[in-house]
Amino acid sequence: MNAETPGTAVVADQALADRAYRVREHVLRMGASEHGAHIGGSLSCTDVLVHLYTEVLRLRPDEPDWPGRDRFVLSKGHAAPALYAVLAETGVIEPEELETYTQQGSRLAGHPLGRLPGVEFPTGSLGHGLSLGAGVALAMRRLGRDSRAFVLLGDGELQEGSVWEAAMLAAQYRLDNLVAVVDRNGLQITGDTEDCVALEPLAERWRSFGWHAVEVDGHDHAALREVFRALPAVTDRPTVVVARTVKGRGVALFEGKKKSHSVQLTPRLYQRAKAGLRAGRQS
Repeated sequence: MNAETPGTAVVADQALADRAYRVREHVLRMGASEHGAHIGGSLSCTDVLVHLYTEVLRLRPDEPDWPGRDRFVLSKGHAAPALYAVLAETGVIEPEELETYTQQGSRLAGHPLGRLPGVEFPTGSLGHGLSLGAGVALAMRRLGRDSRAFVLLGDGELQEGSVWEAAMLAAQYRLDNLVAVVDRNGLQITGDTEDCVALEPLAERWRSFGWHAVEVDGHDHAALREVFRALPAVTDRPTVVVARTVKGRGVALFEGKKKSHSVQLTPRLYQRAKAGLRAGRQS
């Protein structure tokens, strides 16, 4: 690992913030489409996705099926708009394709489709992504490859029993090439996660299943860099990163509100959301 000067880190963080801003612009534009989009959860995980695709994942944008790549699974498939925007910003797909979101025949459906470059598995039904990631991590180990598997989960999704079955298996096989990231924004479609099925103390819950667990501000790129550069922090177990986030991050109109879960933005609401995004960037 090369030493990084404070000035270099500041420049890198600004570049990440700029990319995250553009991703959020794309998400809002998709939310203004005919079918709307899952805006709140897309905005909450934007910074994590931008950081992963810019600094962490070993990928070749012009060769999405490169055998040596890290595998990424968007278990919270309803955050597809954020993933599509990140794929466009990192050169995996053309930015112009974002304009086809949810149109007839488009590769950009409401949830990721396997035929889209950069998508390892189609996802949408919650609770399956960690099993897929664990399977990939185990396969990479048996093939003798150093590729890693990263899985982004929603926090409401953790109420699915299949998540914890996969967590037990990953710990049993000591899959230290598997990293789960939880988008811990505290809200699901019906309200506060703690009012539905309590998850806290979340990091300790993962530790009890045999995982190494760390918590981080999911909107702080310097903090995210410190966590991801330390991987694997342990070499005999999988790691989970509990990223504390805000639903609707970046748009005050939606921040911390369950109504932002799925929205079809009218022209007027779209303009308000864009203005709020710009105002947040300037503050």
